[in-house]
Amino acid sequence: MPIYDYQCTSCNHQLEAIQKFSDAPLLECPSCKAPELKKLLSMPGFRLKGSGWYETDFKTGAKKNLAGGDKSE
Repeated sequence: MPIYDYQCTSCNHQLEAIQKFSDAPLLECPSCKAPELKKLLSMPGFRLKGSGWYETDFKTGAKKNLAGGDKSE
């Protein structure tokens, strides 16, 4: 589930909320209780783990290890 950043336009309180895509946006500020929360634009954060899934998953033969260069065994 994505993490959304919100800021209250009344008291400038900022918070993060984990919500589903289908959830309605938050409206009430937990700090001042005013219905003034607005979503902020933020950078998505994610990490690609593994041993080169982007390079090796769909390639075969000599094309399989392009990042290895001219390694000799």
